[in-house]
Amino acid sequence: MSNANSWNAGRPAVYPLAPLPASALEGVRRRRVFAILLDLILVSLLSFALWFLLGLLTLGLGWLLLPSLFPLVAFFYNGLAVSGANMATPGMKAMDLEMRLTDGARVPFVNASVHAVLFYLSLYLFPPILLFSLFASDKRCLHDILAGVIVLRRA
Repeated sequence: MSNANSWNAGRPAVYPLAPLPASALEGVRRRRVFAILLDLILVSLLSFALWFLLGLLTLGLGWLLLPSLFPLVAFFYNGLAVSGANMATPGMKAMDLEMRLTDGARVPFVNASVHAVLFYLSLYLFPPILLFSLFASDKRCLHDILAGVIVLRRA
């Protein structure tokens, strides 16, 4: 059967990854934890500021939107930051990390946003699944694999 009309025709296999230098993955797990903490603080501050402004502009009615505001801000925060020129959120940039597709290309907005959604779902619904990276040779979490991305140290 011909593979010419397949969606993956002419592309290299997404997994397994090409061999990476040891320095690209050195200390990635520890740095990711601190980057996540920084990003959670930034998303919380942005969400609060937006919530406060919406409350003032709508004379208090916007304050009912608080529960849905944090996920929306986190979705766009991660999607825009990772798909941007830095290929990292501000927390990742502070920890000298960047996110790429498994073939080394820049991460599109959709993949970055899906990655954020999968991360927050795993964080809030079943946190032990984040321990998957302890068993992966390339230090990827399950949500990284599902989104088709890898987090590396900046070159």
